[in-house]
Amino acid sequence: MLGQDISYDRVPYFFSDQYDLGMEYSGYAPPGSYDQVVCRGDIGKREFIAFWLREGRVLAGMNVNVWDVAGDVQQLIRSGTPLDPEKLADPTVPLTTLLP
Repeated sequence: MLGQDISYDRVPYFFSDQYDLGMEYSGYAPPGSYDQVVCRGDIGKREFIAFWLREGRVLAGMNVNVWDVAGDVQQLIRSGTPLDPEKLADPTVPLTTLLP
């Protein structure tokens, strides 16, 4: 960018609020691009984060009625670091401890 050492690493993002359901989606995981989906939280209560993974790396994440995690989800995507799916699914493990 005009001779500056700057990288553009913006992660695709959108949000939607549908009555009592709020969702934020970060990343991009079209069909066939991922090999695992990991859920963290309580799907029945509609309070969870879903992660789409390929070889342990987070391609995308969607938080549903869980707030203030979009930045951490985007950092996990940017890092490209393989993660332990069990730790990723465990809501007692803070997402920030999974960041490199």
